[in-house]
Amino acid sequence: MHFEFSELIMCLAYPGKIKSIKNGLATVDFDGIEKEVNVSLVDAKKGDYVIVHAGFAIEVMDKKTGEDSQEIFK
Repeated sequence: MHFEFSELIMCLAYPGKIKSIKNGLATVDFDGIEKEVNVSLVDAKKGDYVIVHAGFAIEVMDKKTGEDSQEIFK
């Protein structure tokens, strides 16, 4: 079986914890690395865990699931 390199690439949505939100943009902590994330697609608040893909929060997670998910990626 032969695969092209482009057939083997997949995107990964990574969980992070919201530290602050201002004007639809959140500072999200990804295990010590903070990034600015657009949260306009979800109903999120400070302290929530979110799944982020391509700079957008696409899902809000409960605290236990968020913490468990971050452990998996360590």
